[in-house]
Amino acid sequence: MTKKQAEKRIKELREITAYHAKRYYDDDDPEISDFEYDMLMLELRNLENKYPDLIDSSSLTQHVGGTVKEGFEKVTHEVPLQSLLDIFNFDDLKDFDDRVRKVAEEKNIPLKYVVETKIDGLSVSLEYKNGIFVRGATRGNGLVGEDITENLKTIPHIPKKLKEDVDIIVRGEVFISKAGFDKMNEEREILEQPLFANARNAAAGSLRQLDSKETAKRPLDIYIFNVQKSDTIKFTSHYESLLYMEKLGFNVNPVKIFCENLDEAISAINKIGEDRESLTFGIDGAVIKVDDLQLREILGTNYKTPKWAIAYKYPPEQKETLLKDIVCQVGRTGAITPMAILEPVKVAGSTISKTTLHNEDFIKEKDLMIGDTVIIQKAGDVIPEVVEVVKSKRDGTQKEFKMPTKCPVCGADAVREEGEAVLRCIGIECQAKLFRSIWHFASREAMNIKGLGYSIIEEFLNRDLIKNIPDLYTLTVEDVKTLKKDGTKFAQNLIDAIEESKNNDLYRLINALGIRHVGVKGAKSLAKRFKSMDELMNASYEDLLAVDDTGEITAQAIFEFFEQEQTKDLIQKLKDAGVNMNAFVEEGVDDRFAGMTFVLTGALEKYTRDEAGAIVEKFGGKVSGSVSKKTNYVLAGEDAGSKLTKAQSLGIPVITEVQFEEMIK
Repeated sequence: MTKKQAEKRIKELREITAYHAKRYYDDDDPEISDFEYDMLMLELRNLENKYPDLIDSSSLTQHVGGTVKEGFEKVTHEVPLQSLLDIFNFDDLKDFDDRVRKVAEEKNIPLKYVVETKIDGLSVSLEYKNGIFVRGATRGNGLVGEDITENLKTIPHIPKKLKEDVDIIVRGEVFISKAGFDKMNEEREILEQPLFANARNAAAGSLRQLDSKETAKRPLDIYIFNVQKSDTIKFTSHYESLLYMEKLGFNVNPVKIFCENLDEAISAINKIGEDRESLTFGIDGAVIKVDDLQLREILGTNYKTPKWAIAYKYPPEQKETLLKDIVCQVGRTGAITPMAILEPVKVAGSTISKTTLHNEDFIKEKDLMIGDTVIIQKAGDVIPEVVEVVKSKRDGTQKEFKMPTKCPVCGADAVREEGEAVLRCIGIECQAKLFRSIWHFASREAMNIKGLGYSIIEEFLNRDLIKNIPDLYTLTVEDVKTLKKDGTKFAQNLIDAIEESKNNDLYRLINALGIRHVGVKGAKSLAKRFKSMDELMNASYEDLLAVDDTGEITAQAIFEFFEQEQTKDLIQKLKDAGVNMNAFVEEGVDDRFAGMTFVLTGALEKYTRDEAGAIVEKFGGKVSGSVSKKTNYVLAGEDAGSKLTKAQSLGIPVITEVQFEEMIK
């Protein structure tokens, strides 16, 4: 590569790494794996080392990637929170040892190391005055971070008061355990919230909540790994400082191995690599630190990284195995996910026999066929994934896989809507998504069954007290009271709430059914138009399309939903249970603008646009922000612009404020 070519590639890499760093550090929403990002950074660093005159301060090799999020106070770190230089082989570790050893021998200081796990989380500083926790901050850009004191106080393992009255600043890593991460994503799936890509981003997103009550809901933990500053006690050894922090009451990184030399450090790294699968928390490498603090001081730091520590990154282990079959699994939201059934193979310490293939597009992109030899690895040392097909080993016996048209659990239609990658079961009584269906049915904006929360639904299903939504209406106080100690009062309140839900307006029931693309607003429009569940169920696609705010996709989803035998069966069971199937009729309601759409433009004299819009809606009309053939009236004030012109060109009636007042008398 010529210097000119290197300059071009360096520019590209800086743009790419800056983009992905923002996604990782600031947005907590990465698009690529840590390993892919590390490889980009390694390429950039190597090119800059080869052509040092091309180094620029904007490069991420020169500074930490994070920024301060709006809404948080800035904190200037007394001691910078630097990042570590990454290495990927033991030759680079030997070079590090040679550099450090040279200085140690010159100063006649024994060279010892401490090897620790590199926890995959968010780095923070904790400051204590007289043993009292006074401030905590994120790393940010290493020099300036975010004040997240109140959020950190919600983490149980951060002591509010130390066992000694010391002034000290420590550094730690906030993380979410593997089990906590799985549980949190499971709950987010049920709530139809975006899933976290990994535990690190989940922890970062949790810590950077503007409301500490939201942070408190997340299963955050912390390990302390360094004394940044201590005015009360002086240490000579890093390992000594770790033991002292444990004595103070800190939750210190449990994996800390004292090493007499490089060989022991390499053994420690290998041991962590072997054991990482069994750790309860995720790691993204091992950290090798000089133990002697005087030697650290002499070695110093550079612009971004300390010269006395380095991070060893474990390469993802890859193995070949046979793709024996592809089967489909139905999740709690009805998402139908293809799963690879593999010839069992050991990867990164555990035996892998199946893994997700995500969706139909992923299978096509990878050109996967049943019977293929595939390469798999563990993404982030946790999730197994298919990397590629070994096409040279195809022998003609491989078979193409096609996604099902029916749900493999309940037999209802499986639908992939335009613009979506996911195939979904639309059956309301599908056992695979029963939990999600019941949870939504009981939610506040649906049937509003107070007391029927996440854990209670789990207990009902685990104890086989209910097998479908209508079974809720067969529960008794005797069934429910066993769920809680002294639970008779709770049981009576819940049964009363279930009974009360029978009397809800029709729109609540429509919303409770969980029809794709139909929320509260859409449910109200449907109830207003059709008045009863029977009318809605018998509505044609054209009838549905004519409803306000119902487009082609929504109309099709509603029509297909009510065509399912499961839906018809469920509605009948709810009828039999006494659930109201009719819309409430409001007496004396003036809906003179029902079915009409108004567009407001220009400056009105008597009303603001919001006030005029509220009047239109009060009389059953709809206000739109744009003129179309469906517009009934344009209310035009002074300085009306393009909307007036468009209305005139389409022949839509234009009314003045005076005319509008006549209409509402």
